[in-house]
Amino acid sequence: MTVPTSEQRREPDRRKLARGGRRPTDKTGFAPLILVADEDDESGHMCEVILAKLRFAVARVDSLDKAITVIGTLRPDVIVARGRDVSELQRAAWPSGVPFVSVTDDIREPDALVQAIRRAIRDGHKKDH
Repeated sequence: MTVPTSEQRREPDRRKLARGGRRPTDKTGFAPLILVADEDDESGHMCEVILAKLRFAVARVDSLDKAITVIGTLRPDVIVARGRDVSELQRAAWPSGVPFVSVTDDIREPDALVQAIRRAIRDGHKKDH
């Protein structure tokens, strides 16, 4: 006896595949590394805590200049920056192809920031393939 179903899949069943920020090419036990460059100590710390709770690996620097110097060494998956003028950091990240999220008034809320980071990670993976 077959049970009628209302499901009509056009694509292969993906329910058992991993979703979210993890990809098949990710190394087991590793999380995306987020470089947080924030000139304001309080908001930088808050961003670091929120991302760490969501199991992102976080490296935090307290100035945009320091972020520029460590990009090549750390090789982060995403750069999150908040400051007066983030354009110099954005230019420094461009040749290496590191996705960049600039914290603006639109993405000050934690949920919006996390969504912007996840979108940057996904878009970065699309460019790699």
